[in-house]
Amino acid sequence: MRPFDSFAVVDWSAANDTGPRPKKDAIWAGLVRDGTPDVPVYLRNREVAEAWISDLITQEVGQGRRLLIGFDFPFGYPAGFARALTGKDDPFAVWAEIARRLVDTPSGNNRFDLAASFNARLGGRGPFWFNGLARDIPHLPRKKHARSDASGLPERRAVERVAKGSFTCWQMGGAGAVGGQVMTGIACLERLRHRFRDELSIWPFEDDTRPVRVVEIWPSLINASVKAAGDDIRDRAQVRLLSRALSRLPGPRLQRMLDVDAPEEGWILGLGFEDELNAAAMPDLTPPRLKNDCFALPPGVDWTPVDEALARLRDRLTCVVGEIREAPTAGRVLAEDVRARRANPPAANSAVDGFGFAHAATGSG
Repeated sequence: MRPFDSFAVVDWSAANDTGPRPKKDAIWAGLVRDGTPDVPVYLRNREVAEAWISDLITQEVGQGRRLLIGFDFPFGYPAGFARALTGKDDPFAVWAEIARRLVDTPSGNNRFDLAASFNARLGGRGPFWFNGLARDIPHLPRKKHARSDASGLPERRAVERVAKGSFTCWQMGGAGAVGGQVMTGIACLERLRHRFRDELSIWPFEDDTRPVRVVEIWPSLINASVKAAGDDIRDRAQVRLLSRALSRLPGPRLQRMLDVDAPEEGWILGLGFEDELNAAAMPDLTPPRLKNDCFALPPGVDWTPVDEALARLRDRLTCVVGEIREAPTAGRVLAEDVRARRANPPAANSAVDGFGFAHAATGSG
């Protein structure tokens, strides 16, 4: 297959609608098309996100571009769950069951009740646990220690036993948990899979023979780059940097990451290649292509009130280490080269300030 032209990364969420203003712990999407990064997109709920993803796939396929799109939730459950629930060792049988039974709206969903029904079918108070609702739900314990798992299923997938700090699919809520994202995300992907059945393939369950490849990602693989970015919305930084990293990888290296055999549980793309991903994600000082509207803001972003902006500046600006306070700097030479960690401002947009240059140095004409 020919290389990918576009790379998208979606940071998913099982939370309710988060409103019109960009927020943390919401759904964010990053996109790099033909080597050019777009501004990360804030998607206030799963309904909006699914529409955005559908439009992206339609556009990329229509333009003849190959698209790699990653989602930050597991695509499968630990080995044996598919057969225990559906009688087949087929992850898509689980996808179909979840999509058929999950009721999901911008204001809420029934994921906790669905997890409880799966527990009941498997004969015990497990493997799923955590109830985030005020009411008790039969067969779904609020705490892990309260369950008596009669299913005998593994606690984690093989990939989660390797990925230190990852969470089990069975935990349905709580800080860092992915159980809710798995159910709501799989239901969305199952609908997209049927809508784009001739254009879309799911890695690593299906062969890479279609123009759109959907992969499982884990943004924690580029933690070092995300911390260096200094973005107050972590999810926004993650999708921007990871989409850029994937777009910068040489084709053979990306293909090596895709060469995985995990037909039932799935796998995290790039696990074991963290150094390469971080190297590709780190920003350089090359600004993005200029836009034709210097006052344009990203979709869903509003102007920051003056008082809030001033408060941020007072809180974050500090004296530069090594500042020369008294002696004049003219004629002095740096002891060693100094390179900025990132472009400031991080976009090629001077707004009303303009750029200055030495006109006399340009010569005649």
